[in-house]
Amino acid sequence: MILELKNINKTYGMDQVTVNALKNVSFSVEEGEYIAIMGPSGSGKTTLMNIIGCLDKQYSGTYILDGTDVTTLDENSLSEVRLHKIGFVFQTFQLLAGENAMENVALPLIYSSVKKKDRQERATEALKRVGLEDRTTFLPAQLSGGQKQRVAIARAMINEPRILLADEPTGALDQASGRQVMELFKKLNDEGVTIIMITHDANVASNAKRILHIIDGEISEGAFKA
Repeated sequence: MILELKNINKTYGMDQVTVNALKNVSFSVEEGEYIAIMGPSGSGKTTLMNIIGCLDKQYSGTYILDGTDVTTLDENSLSEVRLHKIGFVFQTFQLLAGENAMENVALPLIYSSVKKKDRQERATEALKRVGLEDRTTFLPAQLSGGQKQRVAIARAMINEPRILLADEPTGALDQASGRQVMELFKKLNDEGVTIIMITHDANVASNAKRILHIIDGEISEGAFKA
């Protein structure tokens, strides 16, 4: 088991009004799974993503990631978890405009103290993995939306994380580019990558092998796919 959440509760206080964003959320993810967490706006899926991604520590319950109780970690340790165990893919790509594709992909390696030559070699290989070996020197402005997302996926995978965590990965893409990204996710999962995808789109969620539904902060299990 790569991830387990037990009785996760998250509340927000606003002007003496308490909002229960997550209510006793419990589920586990096996290594190599491909799951989608699907819910409408306001359902709690972004809050849940922030907890899974170790971006939010203000909650109750237990979170075990790769055998470690995340709730016991300090900020420096959480930063290490985010750097090495979780690869993030965002709806808006979050690429640096002044850096080319290779430099964007190599960025996490700087924080891992990898030498420049090795960073370039690994970033080039990562771009090849997502089919962009001919775009290494292109700036984000010179790339299509789908190509930007593939650069972002290469960056997310550069440290060989335990989990690829994707937040609405096709939300800013046209249908054709979205299909390409979903095909890439399938390829990565076939290679053994564990994927957790957050989405509001049933068509996107259908690409996963397992679907969790979140409504009003509560999780329910969808059907497994063969």
